[in-house]
Amino acid sequence: MSKSFRNITLIVLMYVGSSDMSMAQSKPIIYQLLPRLFGNQQSNNIPFGTIEQNGTGKFNDISFKALDGLKELSVTHVWYTGVVAHASLTDYSAFGIKADDADVVKGRAGSPYAIRDYYDVDPDLAVEVKNRMAEFEALISRTHQKELKVIIDFVPNHVARHYHSLAKPAGVEDFGFRDDVKQSFSPANDYYYVPGKPFVVPANEGNPNALTALKDGQFEENPAKATGNNVFSQSPSNGDWYETVKLNYGVDYGNGEKKYFDPIPPVWTKMRDILAYWAKKGVDGFRCDMAEMVPVAFWVWVIPEVKKQYPNLIFIGEAYNPAVYKEYLYTGHFDYLYDKVGLYDGLKKLIRNEPGASVKDISKVWQVESAGFGDKMLRFLENHDEERIASAGFAGNAAYAIPAMVVSATLSAGPVMLYFGQEVGEPGKGIEGFGGEDNRTTIFDYWGVPEHQKWMNKGAFDGGLLNPEQQKLRAFYQQLMKVSGTAEAVLKGDILEVPLQTERAYAFIRYSGNQRLLVVANFDRDQSVIQELNVPENLLKGRHITQAVDLLTGTTNAHTNLSISLKVLPGTAQIIEF
Repeated sequence: MSKSFRNITLIVLMYVGSSDMSMAQSKPIIYQLLPRLFGNQQSNNIPFGTIEQNGTGKFNDISFKALDGLKELSVTHVWYTGVVAHASLTDYSAFGIKADDADVVKGRAGSPYAIRDYYDVDPDLAVEVKNRMAEFEALISRTHQKELKVIIDFVPNHVARHYHSLAKPAGVEDFGFRDDVKQSFSPANDYYYVPGKPFVVPANEGNPNALTALKDGQFEENPAKATGNNVFSQSPSNGDWYETVKLNYGVDYGNGEKKYFDPIPPVWTKMRDILAYWAKKGVDGFRCDMAEMVPVAFWVWVIPEVKKQYPNLIFIGEAYNPAVYKEYLYTGHFDYLYDKVGLYDGLKKLIRNEPGASVKDISKVWQVESAGFGDKMLRFLENHDEERIASAGFAGNAAYAIPAMVVSATLSAGPVMLYFGQEVGEPGKGIEGFGGEDNRTTIFDYWGVPEHQKWMNKGAFDGGLLNPEQQKLRAFYQQLMKVSGTAEAVLKGDILEVPLQTERAYAFIRYSGNQRLLVVANFDRDQSVIQELNVPENLLKGRHITQAVDLLTGTTNAHTNLSISLKVLPGTAQIIEF
């Protein structure tokens, strides 16, 4: 890691930059965390461990001090993942919540995307289970007191196989309550069915684990419901989302996807009411899981419906098909969409130093794939679905992501996201449980996250246990997010690609009326970028270059009246204000 940090020093904590940096922040900087993992101080980390063995974080662990630590990263929005009650093997029968059936639960803690009750929160996250909603509401209040906004998951496509709401308001009916289970599809049904056939629990496929003894294959569901990833069969495979049930938005998949949207399907109104329920509690936005698996017509209707009452809500859609981006943004009213298939995938190849990786992928993203709406694309390098940068299967070194992170944060005025532990190089190592050794931090199990725990420092949230390399990495993220969130040229400026003499580096200029920034990202692990870069005359407008300062380190680059001398070390990046 030290090689890549040769020009990243702790001066970043002190450097202020130009007057343009003092303007009010308007670029969303999102920090994703799972409360179950974020505040867990236990480090037993027994594979497939119970909540008693491995512990769990609580809402209350996300203290004012913890939120101050996020604000050091210029965070504006906190995405609390796994808040809504989901299927789990932990027994809360004393509070009326039974453990779910191991046949249809992934891991001991369960998937946060197998929702068991849309109107409740996960009891694992409460100090006093009976007061769990009040504890979450207090977290919303703390977050708002720190002038941060709250995002939670909205999972519209599927629910847990045994969805049943204990906390639903008076007059609300559960999904499927009025369904005609003799029909595979009906516009009036909430679910899809395989009439007359019972659900078949998928085989373990020769992969026994500590939960095998709990899986007896006797889970009862008759008739079988369709599985969440559009498997309309009684027998989903072990690789399917077998723990979930597909919701019916009025699309008959067995009849050429014929649509029945008039009258409005019952699922639509139920989901509208669920969104309004959480908005009323003070939630500021929703990350909409697998948004493109739900017909765009639903979003066309529901987002304006909810915004009538809560106009400042933001909706972030998880979508992976660039062909539908414009439709979901402009017809479907989403505020932002994931930029996974475009920028993330291209940058990952560069970070990993893969054969054939090319900086041309960066050009393609903003010049072609998201041309005209780049500010509506959410950029990231880590989240709960993706491999950790520092993992052996990704890059093996968190510092290799520095040039890619600079590109992600400055390519547009759209949001940029960090995943908890990314800023200290968490590698996601270990066989936690359901996920196995997959280079990710588990979302299915009770677990302590070791490198993140060093920053947490037993609840002090002061980074007291971080080593010098981790401190430098976090300092880099602090300064980068500050520049990204406040620099006028990033927030309001245009973009111009500029040529370099190497194919393993990428450079562009962001420019506005008051500021010009030259961004240079060197993905080469061995060679520096050394050249005189002539600034296009139309950007200088007859004026000469009088300064050239790297906003990440505060160092000054040599320059002439019309050019800047570049020396960008391997695996590093510069943001030069000139």
